[in-house]
Parts: sequence; structure tokens; C-alpha cells
Amino acid sequence: MAKILKIGTRASPLALAQAYETRDKLIAAHPELKCEIVELKTTGDKILDRPLSEVGGKGLFTKELDEALADGRADISVHSMKDLETQIPVDQQLGAVLPREDVRDAFICTKAKTLADLPHGAVVGTSSLRRQAQILGKYPHLNVVTFRGNVQTRLRKLEEGQADATLLAMAGLNRLDMTEVVTSALEVDDILPAVAQGAIAITLRKGDNETQALLDPLNCEKTATRVTAERAFLAKLDGSCRTPIAGLAEFTDDGRLRLRGMALSYNGERQILEEDFAAIEDAFDLGSRIGEKVKAQMGDNFFGE
Repeated sequence: MAKILKIGTRASPLALAQAYETRDKLIAAHPELKCEIVELKTTGDKILDRPLSEVGGKGLFTKELDEALADGRADISVHSMKDLETQIPVDQQLGAVLPREDVRDAFICTKAKTLADLPHGAVVGTSSLRRQAQILGKYPHLNVVTFRGNVQTRLRKLEEGQADATLLAMAGLNRLDMTEVVTSALEVDDILPAVAQGAIAITLRKGDNETQALLDPLNCEKTATRVTAERAFLAKLDGSCRTPIAGLAEFTDDGRLRLRGMALSYNGERQILEEDFAAIEDAFDLGSRIGEKVKAQMGDNFFGE
């Protein structure tokens, strides 16, 4: 009997959509391959009454998937790459990065066209410290409250009036075919996205060459180059869901890589933004260099409370 490739994933609608996308790409590349989706409920999906920064950060969305890889319940795990720690477990390797989706944040509101149009005291719900800090930095007259849960849960909270507006990733809404809920897409010059936003990462057990060979045709080199720079930047700052950090690498018209990296205090009053360019093959060094530049300016207790 042919081996069935077991694909580990969170059980949320968006995570499942990403797992199905991965499965479909695998079967397109290997028509004889049989795949099974293994749904796992992560700690991050269970704890919804507190901000991620209080309960352990982005590792809460990967712990159970890591365990499933280790004990053989899954052969690969599919992640939103922005949820991956900068250092993946030592017994794993990054097998492929799928082509990146729209990196922008979506503004969702029935009362205004964009953040700038919201009135004084309006409430914006978000689970992201990065979004919170950038919103408060640009629009200190707004109030930001914690919004946890999957896309559908956050939209329900918005409908119930728990906030006047919310921000979600355009990538997720595109993958869920839910773009009709978007009021406007926020350009990256207004709200810089999270590191690796819009990218899907696939991990597997280290040394599993047979599975790695199946994943090789799925890897997008352009996306991998961009997120390599962004994650190197994040790693220099020890970035996590506990810290407001944003970063975006893009290709320039002359074939180089441009990286913008930002760190902010929680209230957005302090912001450090650095930008630099490098040859594509120097993506990691570019990210590290920007990270060092930002870190050198931060000093003690930069992020604040």
C-alpha cells in the first residue's frame, strides 16, 4: 500500500484552507500521492480570553503541531509563517515556503472607510501588539482593545459591537474567499505588516529526505528570500508576540532586495524604522544588519508597558 502523507494543521478555518492549499499543490506535483489532513487544536486556539503576550506568544500555535511531527502523527506541518518562532525545534527543518499572498492588513468597519476616518474615542479591536502600536502611534485619539479568536470569531465580535473596527490580514481573507468583508486594504506605508505575513511555511522532521523531495517542487524561492531577510531581522530583536515589531522585504526594479524593519513601544509613542538594500543572495545578512541598527537605538525598556 502506498504511503499516505499526513499533513498536520490547526483546526481553524484559515489553517485548514492553508492545509488544503498545500495538499492540492502536493497532489498537482505528485498525482499518485495520497494525503490525509490531521487536525490539531493548539493551546493558542483554546486560550481566547487573554492577549497572546500574556500567555506565551506565538509558540502557542505551534506546540501541538511540533509534537505531532515528533511522534509521527504528522509527516509535515503547515503554518502561517508569521506564527513560527525564529528558531524552529532542533529536530525539524523548514521544507518549503509557498508563494506569498497579499501582505497588507485589511481594515474592516461599517462606520468609516479607513483608520484615519474613525472619530475620537472609536474602538479598534486587534490581538496584535504590532497593529496596536502602529494604530496608537498614528491615531492616539483611538482606543485599542484585545480581540482574540479566529477570523470568524473576530468578525462576530465586531458585529456584536464589541469594537467599531478591526484589522485582519488580507492574505487570510483572500484564502478564505472572504474579501467582501474588507472595507479597505491598508497600504504598507501606513501600517507595516508582520514579519512573514502572507507566507505559508511547511515543516518536517529533520533528515526525512523522502518527504523533503515531495516538498521541493512547492518551494517559492522569491518568497523564501523575502522571509529569510525578515526573520533574520526579527531574530536580532528576539521578536515574538510580546513585542511590537514589523518588517517587510520587497524586490526593487533593479533586482535588489529592500528591507524595512520597525520596532515600536506598546503605546506607539516610540518608533524606530530602518531601511536598507542588498543583493538577493545576501537576504539573511540584510535582515541581521537592519536588526542590529534597530537594536542599537532601543536602549533599556524600549517597549514599555
